Amino acid sequence: MAFQVQKELPRAAVILSKLPLAPEFQAQVKKDQAEIQAILRGEDDRKIMIIGPCSAWPEDAVLDFAEQLKPTADKVSHKLKIVLRTYLQKPRTTIGWLGPVNQPDPYAAPDLEAGTLYCRKMMIKAVEMGYALADEALFTHNDSYFVDLLSWIAIGARSAEDQEHRIFASMIEHPVGLKNPTSGDLNIAINSVIAAQHPHVFAFHGQQIKTDGNDYAHLILRGGGGLPNHDTETLKAATKKLTDKSLKNPSIIVDLSHDNSLNPETGKKDPSLQPMVLEEVLASMKADANVAQCVKGFMAESFIVNGKQDATAVKTASELNYGQSITDGCLDIEETKIMLENLAKAL
Repeated sequence: MAFQVQKELPRAAVILSKLPLAPEFQAQVKKDQAEIQAILRGEDDRKIMIIGPCSAWPEDAVLDFAEQLKPTADKVSHKLKIVLRTYLQKPRTTIGWLGPVNQPDPYAAPDLEAGTLYCRKMMIKAVEMGYALADEALFTHNDSYFVDLLSWIAIGARSAEDQEHRIFASMIEHPVGLKNPTSGDLNIAINSVIAAQHPHVFAFHGQQIKTDGNDYAHLILRGGGGLPNHDTETLKAATKKLTDKSLKNPSIIVDLSHDNSLNPETGKKDPSLQPMVLEEVLASMKADANVAQCVKGFMAESFIVNGKQDATAVKTASELNYGQSITDGCLDIEETKIMLENLAKAL
């Protein structure tokens, strides 16, 4: 086999015993999950906003961002359920940094044990600040190290067609959003949600198991194929497809970033366009009652400093700009606060 075992990793039970979540915060996580489920059922008329850095790194800046955002999050809580992005694992188009769980210091050798402890410690602090947390399920075998801290889980554009990820979505209790593929194909995206809502039989940790299916699996529109897909016609088409398939709790989350934030002049993603994308979605919701009912929330990439920086241009983490993304570009904290307050007013 073309690999070498570098070291044995501790089991999840060992990590959880070192960094346990206190019972009162376990109850808070369950409450947050239940509130998101109620929004997806249409029983809570708030909207979900999944927001935060593209990558949850470094810890001090992520927690600083969360602290700066908290007064605004509390202010808009009557209209928005704020869910903090704590994305630990990053899919790459080819190669690159896989996120803090693999490499807590991007300039040092990968160390999954150190990364797991680093990330869990950071996430517990965010939960203790009062946040519901979100992550993307990239490497599903890592789920038991963090899943108890999460209130919402995403399956990314590169993973949503993968059978293992679809089955994983069908076996978890968390609300789970499945993105349309990078091509933007809407039918493939709907198929992912159908698969996640249905039961499956497969091998898991040496056992044959049957999943229950996830009633709270829903669609995320993130654009694709170099084109946005947050326009009125696509929202209408997606709403119709979800309802025609008789899916439970038919719901759409609109990702304001990725290909939905492409600048038409440059063809490149522009994080500063996210508020404008949001305004366009709100206009579609206002124009069509079915769309308004089906769109249950939004996603945005936001950090302390606008844009992104090239991590390969320096040799140590200390040389990086504080609070600026090293993966996808983000909207800065002040513009984020304005966007959230404007959204709450519009709702």
